[in-house]
Amino acid sequence: MHRHHRAATLTATALVGTLLAAGCSSSSGGKKSEEGGTDASAGKANTPRMTVAMVTHAAPGDTFWDLIRKGAQAAAAKDNIKLVYSSDPSAGNQANLVQNAIDQKVDGIALTAAKPDAMKGVVAKAKAAGIPVVGFNSGLDDWKQLGMLEYFGQDENIAGQAFGQRLNKLGAKHALCVVQEQGQVALEARCAGLKKGFDGKTDTLYVNGTDMPSVKSTITAKLRQDSSIDQVVTLGAPFALTAVQSVSDAGSKAKVATFDLNKDLVKAVQDGQVEFAVDQQPYLQGYLAVDALWLYKTNGNFSGGGTAPVLTGPAFVTKDNVDDIAKFAAKGTR
Repeated sequence: MHRHHRAATLTATALVGTLLAAGCSSSSGGKKSEEGGTDASAGKANTPRMTVAMVTHAAPGDTFWDLIRKGAQAAAAKDNIKLVYSSDPSAGNQANLVQNAIDQKVDGIALTAAKPDAMKGVVAKAKAAGIPVVGFNSGLDDWKQLGMLEYFGQDENIAGQAFGQRLNKLGAKHALCVVQEQGQVALEARCAGLKKGFDGKTDTLYVNGTDMPSVKSTITAKLRQDSSIDQVVTLGAPFALTAVQSVSDAGSKAKVATFDLNKDLVKAVQDGQVEFAVDQQPYLQGYLAVDALWLYKTNGNFSGGGTAPVLTGPAFVTKDNVDDIAKFAAKGTR
């Protein structure tokens, strides 16, 4: 598991204060919100106040992004940063949000490059305006050519291969990889890696991730149509929990395993409804992306030396270690 030592530097007091400050966290697409760090005093930087824009491709209501955002808020509180968070699942709209941040002359931008081509122009404009840009979560293969300073996330293809190898050990023969957004590079890389690492047969099923009833019925229909599928692989915690219902509705014997965690998913692993989850540590991604901009601005540092990504996963969560992680998940940070 790739952990970054800086994440541990928050004192307990600062973390508690930060989590209190980070109470309200879900944001609807395209909306902006500002987070201060007034509640966290211990271990707080005395460097000049700076403004960081975080712009993601989060879809409204996807709990994964709450974890990213809480990590970003924790770093902002510690570093005397005004964090302006905005998101939109549409690549064009996301690029516009980045442009807004450039127009507002922010001190740094942290962004996800789920559709890298859409980010090319605005990253170049940010650089031309002297605003450093770091990437996280999506765009591992593209961050350098886009001209970003550094990147924090997991290598999704390698994570997919590790996932496939774990399925081999569990004796699965026919996997269904459920993709909730077609063409999203990180998701496609997971299924590609799975196919590479898994000795059995892999089918890909595209679903509309913004319509959960439709996700449920589409997976159910596929499982009814092909009873040889013995493994459902989902690419996000809410989809795994929905897939568990689909397996039941279809009368299928398939098992469910997933990428990514949330509170309810941790319970599902504890209960044995979901075999395991791959945790890319989104809290850590949000934390490191914001902290990296502070370090660059105040000390000229850049992690990975500008050539290598900082890997935050894959960390496997199974019945054996889930209880250790559950206490953090209960606080909404894991």
